[in-house]
Amino acid sequence: MTHEHIFFSIIIPTYNRPTRLEKCLRSLAQLNFSRDRFEVIIVDDGSDPPMQSVVTPFCDQLDLTLIQQSNSGPAKARNTGAAQAIGQFLVFTDDDCMPAPDWLKILEACFAKSPDCLIGGLALNALPDNLYSTASQVLIDYLYSYYNTNSGQPNFFASNNIALPRERFHTLGGFDTSFPLAAGEDREFCDRWLHHGYAMVYEPDAQIYHAHHLTLQKFWRQHFNYGRGAFCFHRVRADRTRDRVKVEPISFYLNLLIYPLSQAPTWQAPLMAGLFVVSQIANLVGFFWERWQQKLQIPS
Repeated sequence: MTHEHIFFSIIIPTYNRPTRLEKCLRSLAQLNFSRDRFEVIIVDDGSDPPMQSVVTPFCDQLDLTLIQQSNSGPAKARNTGAAQAIGQFLVFTDDDCMPAPDWLKILEACFAKSPDCLIGGLALNALPDNLYSTASQVLIDYLYSYYNTNSGQPNFFASNNIALPRERFHTLGGFDTSFPLAAGEDREFCDRWLHHGYAMVYEPDAQIYHAHHLTLQKFWRQHFNYGRGAFCFHRVRADRTRDRVKVEPISFYLNLLIYPLSQAPTWQAPLMAGLFVVSQIANLVGFFWERWQQKLQIPS
């Protein structure tokens, strides 16, 4: 296969989730897109045991590369995959995501109209019977409705379903590896993309199914980490714009807390609203915990 035939490079960071990764690879093998026009790069971020046994069975179905690195976080893993990619466009998703069969065809059509843009697709909850997973996805839906209300210029896409020109990704320097967790690095990348005058396009027909199984403890930890990532994002943004750290207005949080009442079934809405309160408490604790940690690291 010659390199010029590769249109998409799909990059997937993975860490200690073999069952999820297997389902993800199975969905990629069912994509309705010519096999000689896309490659898949799996970056194993220090899994124990390594993911070789999960990936190998799919090597005869996909143009598949496995890269192994010591545990360094998803931002570094995505950059590692992008450094090896040869496709004209990079496509990022996660190991707990299953793209719809027409995912790449939709993205290809979108790039035909907007070849220099960062394109974000739609994530659908693959675990509707899990209240915590559902609440987490509804929260992401709220963020999309808040940050992307201007259809001509969205502001935020999650990194589990984005695509962009490879050369522009490298020009921008990739994801900021000072974000050690899966929290905030995608928001910072989108903000930096816009800061350089590049455009973003939302394409809801480019769909993935997100199977992030959560318990109450994992839900708390996820949003605690989001709070940590939020502080890192605001700090990095303030450094770039030479301004003070700014957070969202109070209306953002008030609307967030009532959003599930209009989105969830009647019986589920109060539970969902309660989980939204929990998420924001966890977020606040994580924000100030990270702020305190970074203050401790500053030499006196």
